[in-house]
Amino acid sequence: MSIRETQTLQTSLPYKTYVSQEIFDTERKKIFSKNWIFVGHTSQVKNVGDFFTFEVAGESILVTHANDGKIRAFYNICPHRGTKVEQSESGNKKILQCIYHGWTFKLDGHVNRAPNFKNIDLGEYNCLKSIQLEIHRSMIFVNLNMEAPAFSVEYGELVNELSRYPFMDSLQLVKENRRLIKANWKAVVDNFLECDHCPVAHPSFSKTFDLSNYSIVPCDKFSYQCSNVKNQEESLTRFYWIWPNMMLSVYSGSGNMTTTQLIPIDANQTLAVYRYFLMNEEISKEEEEMIKFVDQVREEDFDLVELLQSGLHSNAFENGIYSPTENAMQHFHEMIKEAIE
Repeated sequence: MSIRETQTLQTSLPYKTYVSQEIFDTERKKIFSKNWIFVGHTSQVKNVGDFFTFEVAGESILVTHANDGKIRAFYNICPHRGTKVEQSESGNKKILQCIYHGWTFKLDGHVNRAPNFKNIDLGEYNCLKSIQLEIHRSMIFVNLNMEAPAFSVEYGELVNELSRYPFMDSLQLVKENRRLIKANWKAVVDNFLECDHCPVAHPSFSKTFDLSNYSIVPCDKFSYQCSNVKNQEESLTRFYWIWPNMMLSVYSGSGNMTTTQLIPIDANQTLAVYRYFLMNEEISKEEEEMIKFVDQVREEDFDLVELLQSGLHSNAFENGIYSPTENAMQHFHEMIKEAIE
């Protein structure tokens, strides 16, 4: 008589980690304030004077293209009294001005004029506070931790992986969508990292991709999923998750990239910023179909994660369990625990 070996069930992160504001605040401090966070693309600041603002770990961040050609990042906070300097999400200016007391700043962060402080050495208050910024494949990443290792060191394996896409440096932003999702940011990532739900929740996705040969591969600081379009040769599409809160997808066909930035608002809300990057500003019919397809899958996921979030408040269970194919999600959860503990 043979004995069948059974696999021990492994439990996921406790549900309370998805609904607790205290845990959310800890994640902001220990994850989002200490890691490289994707904030934008060089096509958003391609001209001198271009800028955009963004939020990281509850901090307003300002990214500028200065007169010397360099792209820099600063806290969007005036050193005089702590007022937010730039109110707009994006634009082009020669000088930045704080509307409270009229301090003005050059695009390199230095004070241009400080009314009522004539002939006074401002010392460390002479500029906006800098933030680490690095650009890879035209994507802009920042790190609030000034002592953190370089992006190329922390994400060396990812840098090598993305070298398979030589067209990335030629892409430009053509479309942006934003959506407030009533769910914890980790729930949105969890949903992205597994495709067990695809046959049930994404009929068009399941008809398009060969799910019988669907691969999910955890790597250092990222993971990727890949599959071929049915009945097409050399049509590999890859879906990347990059620690902690970025998703990047490259579809078959002409050079393209879609990115997702998850901005955690509180324990139960996440702002998702979806961007589409193509080789040309003029969108082809094929590219329009691709964008329509991606939007449809995302809308289906919105309903799923919001429904999930409502269940995570229940006392019925303390944890979920991993299926044998949810290795990327388990990888993500291990990184969460390591960062927090």
